[in-house]
Amino acid sequence: MNTFKDPPFAATEMHANNLQNHDSHCGTDVARARWALLRQVLKHKQLDSSDVQQVSVRRFSSFNLFSRSRVTPTETDEPSGHQWVEYRSAVFPQYSALLRYAGESVEYTGADEAILALGLSWTCVWPSEEVMAYYCLKKRHMFTGSAVCELGGGMTCLAGLMIAVCADVKEVLLSDGNEKAIQTIILSAFRVVRWDNEADMSALEGRFDVVMCADCLFLDQYRGSLVDALRRLLRPDGTALVFAPTRGDTLAEFCRLAESAGLRVCRYDNYDSQLWDLHLKVCTVCVCGFYCVCKCFKVSES
Repeated sequence: MNTFKDPPFAATEMHANNLQNHDSHCGTDVARARWALLRQVLKHKQLDSSDVQQVSVRRFSSFNLFSRSRVTPTETDEPSGHQWVEYRSAVFPQYSALLRYAGESVEYTGADEAILALGLSWTCVWPSEEVMAYYCLKKRHMFTGSAVCELGGGMTCLAGLMIAVCADVKEVLLSDGNEKAIQTIILSAFRVVRWDNEADMSALEGRFDVVMCADCLFLDQYRGSLVDALRRLLRPDGTALVFAPTRGDTLAEFCRLAESAGLRVCRYDNYDSQLWDLHLKVCTVCVCGFYCVCKCFKVSES
């Protein structure tokens, strides 16, 4: 695996090292409590520990890379409880997308509860998705003529939507493993895609030039399935974009699995000067984490 800074947005090695040490120190207690919460949910225990309860909400909401404004729908048959919100890029204001939120109407069962227990949800745009959407807008020319798939996009799939509106693409498929979540996206090009489901994988095998996902590495039992999904969905010489924080060893483990599967992995810690500056400012007041990007290349076997 190659770990390096993208040359156009290079920063000092000192900044990178200092920030890595800061993140690893300040995030340890929070991460430990979150996994304790997950264990309790899986074992159907009561969530009565104050240390556990205090991490069940997200600590950082946005880098403010997109403005948000509520939009009143004109359709009279809009389901009750749904809200429309316009997300407009703060850096590239010519690009925007309407997202529909289902509020409390979406039900979660089984494994979904474990994800919700970590303070996660499909019902909002998380910082990882926001960062990936910004990156896709800035690098929009790389998607020209490509077939693109977003995995694990939840109810919003903001990055995939931004590619659809800003780039001259061949195809954009928005997907998530939760059927109720993906049904809130009002586009024909969406479907349920479960990484560990053979039928889902075989139906899309070798179809995409680019496959991307944001913050999808946190559950150990699905990390290997995600790597296999990336490998199978990509065309020969295709590229996967994986945005993820350095949460424990989850990112390093993903990179190891990807390389073992035959993918060539390049990790970028500081790939955009504006994002890096925002992160440095935010981390002076809270723990936001930083979303590294791993580019996984499917090398042609010929």
